[in-house]
Amino acid sequence: MARLDSVALPSFGIEPKLPEIPLAEYRARLEALVAALPAEGLDVLAVYADREHSANLAFLTGFDPRFEEALLLLDAKGKRLLLVGNECMGYLPDAGLGLEVLRFQEFSLMGQSRAETPPLRRVLADFGITRGSRIGTVGWKYFESEVVGDPARAIEIPGYLVDALRSAAGESGLVRNATALLMHPERGLRLTSSADQIAAFEFAAIRTSESLRALILALKEGAVERDLERCFDAGGLPLSCHAMVSFGDKARRGLSSPSGRAAKLGDAFTSAFGIQGALTCRAGAVARGPEDLPGALREFYPRFAAAYFDVTARWYASVRVGAAAGEVFQAVDQARDPACFDFFVNPGHYLHLDEWVHSPFRAGSRVVLRSGMTLQMDIIPVSKGPWPHCAANAEDGVALADPALRAELAGRYPACWARMQARRRFMQE
Repeated sequence: MARLDSVALPSFGIEPKLPEIPLAEYRARLEALVAALPAEGLDVLAVYADREHSANLAFLTGFDPRFEEALLLLDAKGKRLLLVGNECMGYLPDAGLGLEVLRFQEFSLMGQSRAETPPLRRVLADFGITRGSRIGTVGWKYFESEVVGDPARAIEIPGYLVDALRSAAGESGLVRNATALLMHPERGLRLTSSADQIAAFEFAAIRTSESLRALILALKEGAVERDLERCFDAGGLPLSCHAMVSFGDKARRGLSSPSGRAAKLGDAFTSAFGIQGALTCRAGAVARGPEDLPGALREFYPRFAAAYFDVTARWYASVRVGAAAGEVFQAVDQARDPACFDFFVNPGHYLHLDEWVHSPFRAGSRVVLRSGMTLQMDIIPVSKGPWPHCAANAEDGVALADPALRAELAGRYPACWARMQARRRFMQE
């Protein structure tokens, strides 16, 4: 079992310039998605996005609707129409993508004019959706269980859009959930990232990691949650989730926002900061050592923390190109001390613009991890020890890369590659 010790925490450097995704890559993403439609038996794809669920549309176009909603219509012949609200007309994707844009004011916030908006049925008809059209919808989730009898007909985008599409197609069964095209754990288009995308994610990860590093260094008895939240610096990048800092009893509600609560010696603490492409989380105890912990926790917590370290170390050792996700799950589950904790969620998942895309890490999973996948070490332990004082977490992201992708990263992003290697050495040693 691991042992507790003091380790100097280095800084691995800051990247001053955000790597940009080339327009050609966005074109290729759109073309790959359209090329997949015939094999799926689809004529048209409708990709929906709103403020909370924008990752699929942003992946395809570099555009997210911020305040409003948006809908991208694609057909198998290459026609592309983007519907946006009033405020997004000044915030459109690069014209080089060749998207026709329509201001569809029903996507605007309430109270704004709808005077120039054609009826949705006419928009769909003008696009070429007619009776018999086979339509796939893309939102943010697809279903595998019989939540409504037929998983393909369980569609999570707004009902009025689904109703309009089904009316245009003439038969409800012709409209089905096709979100798996982008988010399936094996074949989802979003699960394999290019060197450019990985470099952009690393830029984001620096911000989340350095933010949590600053918080840890500022953590002390009397520190106030909202004051510590000021350590979080996104560098202008959009967040993927709200900021989280909690002490004591409040740490039980891990997703809660920072409050005016001050840290007490012996408190549990949780903290997390996520921006698009990265999330870093740390949780532990406000203590200089076991002697600052209350009661039975003085004996239990060092064993609990060491057991958590053993499991996370096994995860990092097991995740590699070519590994089966079920084998990784089995390895970390075997390393887990069941007397210390259970897993709260899957031990790891895919990481992208949204913090959780999907997870292959479950018992018996045959999903093979491949080069270009970006993953989150997300082992959240449910402690068997006394609460509210017992917590541990150490979430971070990694990218899997074969020799060809490593060479491309090293050649095109040498500073990024050098930081990756420095972190790798630190983790190993």
